[in-house]
Amino acid sequence: MNLLILIVEDEAPLAEMLRYNLDKAGFRTTIAVTGEDALQWVDVEQPDLAVIDWMLPDRSGVEICRTLRSQDETRNLPIIMLTARGEESDRVLGLEAGADDYVVKPYSPRELIARINALLRRSDTHSDATRLEYADIVLDIDAHKVTRAGTPIHLSPTCFKLLRMLMERPGRVHSRERLLSRVWGGEVYVEQRTVDVHIRRLRKEINAQGSRDLIRTVRGVGYALDDHIGQ
Repeated sequence: MNLLILIVEDEAPLAEMLRYNLDKAGFRTTIAVTGEDALQWVDVEQPDLAVIDWMLPDRSGVEICRTLRSQDETRNLPIIMLTARGEESDRVLGLEAGADDYVVKPYSPRELIARINALLRRSDTHSDATRLEYADIVLDIDAHKVTRAGTPIHLSPTCFKLLRMLMERPGRVHSRERLLSRVWGGEVYVEQRTVDVHIRRLRKEINAQGSRDLIRTVRGVGYALDDHIGQ
C-alpha cells in the first residue's frame, strides 16, 4: 500500500503504539509531537491522511485541522481526530473544524485502522474531472491529450499518468514511493530511480518550447507541480 499517515500525538507511548500497528498494516508513518511540527512536516511532504490528537502542547488539534483546511494544498487531506473528549458538543466542534472522522480514547487500533482504510477509500486522490488545468497546461483525460499555451504535447502513457497525478493535486509534494504505487501499481516492482527518469522525460516534453519549468524537486523526497518556483 505504502500510503503515508501523519500521526500528530505528543504522548510517546500512544504515538509509538499507533505507529507500530499502522506499520504492520502496510502504511508508512511519521510522527509529529506538536502542531507546529505537523504543519512544517506537511510543507515538505503531504501525507495521504493525518491522525491528529485534540490536546497538543502548543495548539489544539482543532486549530491544526482548521489551518490545514484553510490551505489549498491540504484542503482535501483526510483527517481523523483523536481525543479523550466524548461529549457530543466536542465531537461536533471537531467535525465542524474539518475533521472527517472522530475517535474517542481509549480506542482499538484495529478499529482505527478500519476507519483509516474506509476514509482513504472515500478520499481516493483521483478526481472525477475529465479536464485538468494548471498554469498554461491543459490535460484532457478522456481524449488523452495535453497542451501547453495551446501547443500540443505528445507524452508517453507513463508520463501522461505522472502529469495527471501532479495536476490533480498541484502544490502537493508526491514522494517517489507514492508515485510508484499510483502510476506503476503496487504489485509491480520498479526501482525508485525509474521515477526520476520519467520526471526528466516529462520535464523535457512540457518545457520543449522554452516554457518555464513547473515541476519542483524536493531533494530526498519527491516532486510537485508548482507555479511559484523561484518566485
